Amino acid sequence: MRKVMLLLITAVVFSSMLPAQSLKPVEAESKVGFVIKNMGVDVDGSFQGLKGVIHVNAADWSKSSFDVTVDVNTINTNIQRRDNHLKQADFFDAAQYPEIRIQSTRILPKQGNIYYAEAILTMHGISKNIKFDFIAKPVDGGYLMTSNFSLNRLDYKIGRSSITMADKVTVMLSVLAKK
Repeated sequence: MRKVMLLLITAVVFSSMLPAQSLKPVEAESKVGFVIKNMGVDVDGSFQGLKGVIHVNAADWSKSSFDVTVDVNTINTNIQRRDNHLKQADFFDAAQYPEIRIQSTRILPKQGNIYYAEAILTMHGISKNIKFDFIAKPVDGGYLMTSNFSLNRLDYKIGRSSITMADKVTVMLSVLAKK
């Protein structure tokens, strides 16, 4: 029993001494994707140009944060004509708003590797508070962070109300962050 207590105390002390890490997204091993129904069919898409900084404090996740962007001009739904239309003023207006940004305002641990985030999502010149859970798994030299959450594209004035295109968009994140 005494050895177990000593081991637990050592683990707690050691984890509290872990330094906070400043990490960068590894774009080649990350994915920022989305799915939306259009004419009854799921349309998958993605963005590239992932950059920013992710601060991880493993000893106290409430002191962790992220501030990352993607390049709107990289939108890819595998149909060039649609991608070009989505970059226009009636959708993302990539000329005026070239980035989508997500910046955390609060991160809290939930259970195991699951965390809760409150953040500001900015796209098409509109910033809204969002909340979502994510998983952060330690990997060699950093973390793999994954999450799926939904948002309403009309909240950001992305397109107009439509009988053929859904308002709800599912965002899928898989971000590898390393030193």
